[in-house]
Amino acid sequence: MSVRVRFAPSPTGYLHIGGARTALFNWMFARHHGGQFILRIEDTDQKRTVPGAIEAIMDAMRWLGLDWDEGPDVGGPYGPYIQTQRADLYREWAYWLVEHGHAYKCFCTSEEVAKRRESRQGDQQAILGYDRHCRYLSAEEVAAKEAQGIPYVIRFKMPLEGTTTIPDIIRGDIVVDNGQVQDAVLLKSDGLPTYHLANVVDDHFMKITHILRADEWINTAPLHIHLYHAFGWDVPAYAHLPLVLNPSGKGKLSKRAQAFDDGGQQVLVKVEEFRDAGYLPEAVLNFLANVGWAFGEDREKFSMAEAIARFRLEDINPAPSRLPYGKLDWLNGQYIQEMESAALVEAVVPFLEKAGLDVSRDVLMVLADSMKPRLKRLSDAVDFLVFLRDETAEPLAVEQLVDKKLPLDAARAAFREALAIIQTIEPFSVDTLGEQLRAIGERHTTNSKAGPFLGKMRFAITRQRISPPLFESIVALGRERATARLEEAVKLLETA
Repeated sequence: MSVRVRFAPSPTGYLHIGGARTALFNWMFARHHGGQFILRIEDTDQKRTVPGAIEAIMDAMRWLGLDWDEGPDVGGPYGPYIQTQRADLYREWAYWLVEHGHAYKCFCTSEEVAKRRESRQGDQQAILGYDRHCRYLSAEEVAAKEAQGIPYVIRFKMPLEGTTTIPDIIRGDIVVDNGQVQDAVLLKSDGLPTYHLANVVDDHFMKITHILRADEWINTAPLHIHLYHAFGWDVPAYAHLPLVLNPSGKGKLSKRAQAFDDGGQQVLVKVEEFRDAGYLPEAVLNFLANVGWAFGEDREKFSMAEAIARFRLEDINPAPSRLPYGKLDWLNGQYIQEMESAALVEAVVPFLEKAGLDVSRDVLMVLADSMKPRLKRLSDAVDFLVFLRDETAEPLAVEQLVDKKLPLDAARAAFREALAIIQTIEPFSVDTLGEQLRAIGERHTTNSKAGPFLGKMRFAITRQRISPPLFESIVALGRERATARLEEAVKLLETA
């Protein structure tokens, strides 16, 4: 049997990071088995559908690298892959259930349901929400209501007794008392299906073999299993994935509320926020794969190819998992260090441009190797390279240019010599500058080591506490601007 799984988001907004984890596990499972990963859009709740959300979800998945084999944009043999385009199919099978005694037409308004529930406090059916009033209407009563044009929904007839067993690959058998499950609405009065009917019909006709979904859907599984039985269809295998918690471990990582870490700081929830914050898709996938599943060998960093080879549903931990955001920064830094310099340059350019920092790619190539170990996020490049602006971030003070190992007179002499070197040296390169400036430092410091002078000079050049190495910074600034900044330092020392 060829494995076929689906990720079926509702276009009610952005792609949530918890949803991305669900998509990832489906994708890994399909790729492990050489099967098919299907993208289906469940948009039957038209009131909550957000314009542009379908494209936003697909863009986020493409950025992550979660490619799908069938879907709205690529088609496939079992389309269409947007539920509102399949409405006739759902209506056909909803009425089939009615005709075969598995469902019924319900004419109760929501107000009537609520009123009867209030009058039956303590009754089990009142607790469930609907008392099955219309389930017991005679054929004549149903016909009379239809003749009056009273709107109706179609509800499923759940068994009134016994239990339903949900075989779950991750959790084992889950047994539910049928009396705890109400007669759910399958088809709304507007002719559109609810999630319950649409996902069962679609999963059957799209030949889905395994349903990997969040554990919040466990309580709907008995209804879905009985729908499969009513239709006479095979039930796919279920695997309910562990809940994704806030970083604090307190409560679900909500789609509608921003999450907070242990320090009370807001953390990222939308996939697009991770992209805009400067995370690499490889790091985000690696991060998500560690939430509820473990690679083994005490390894937290691994490629998706390595993960796919090892991925098994049986190895997923059913316990809720918190998102370890601190590890994401570490992972992202590791992936940045492995990037080719040219790729890193292209990756940071959009962040620099957004910040109004116009830096040529040639200059960035000079700084690329020094950036790699210092960036946790691509966006960190802005603060790291802000010294390249024409205006400097911080004015100079004499005390920033002198040191007990580089007293004032020594600093004056060293900076004068350095200025002369920068104005005239050829070639104007990292290597030649390094050789000459180190020699100046060794001549003028009290311990005959270049470090104290080079540190002071780096601040004079960059005006930053954290910056690229001195020689690369000088080359990146260019002779003219580096000269101007050193002239300011020399003038300040001479007037002190």
